[in-house]
Amino acid sequence: MAVRQSLATEREILRPLWKVHILHHAGEGPIIGNWMLEELREHGYRVSPGTLYPLLGRMVRLGWLRRSRDGRYRLTAAGRRALAEVRTRLRELQHEVFSKT
Repeated sequence: MAVRQSLATEREILRPLWKVHILHHAGEGPIIGNWMLEELREHGYRVSPGTLYPLLGRMVRLGWLRRSRDGRYRLTAAGRRALAEVRTRLRELQHEVFSKT
C-alpha cells in the first residue's frame, strides 16, 4: 500500500512540479533535454526521456518554451509570465502550509 501511495503522490503532485523546474532553469539560460533530465533526477524525480521530451514539446506548443535549431530550449515571454504566476502561488502556498503550527 505504501508503494502505491508513493507512486500516486509522485504522479499526482510531484510530476507537475517538473514543469516549474523546467521553466525556472530555462529562465536562467538555455537548457538541453538531457541536462534537464539529469537535473530532475538529482532532485529525486523519476523521469525518463520518453516522458521528458513529450513534456518539453507540450511546453513548446503552449508557448512557454522555444526550441532552437541547436536543440536548446529557451523561455519565452509567455513562459516568463507563467513562471511569475507559479512563483506567486507557490509563495502563498508556502506561507500557508509552513506558517501553520
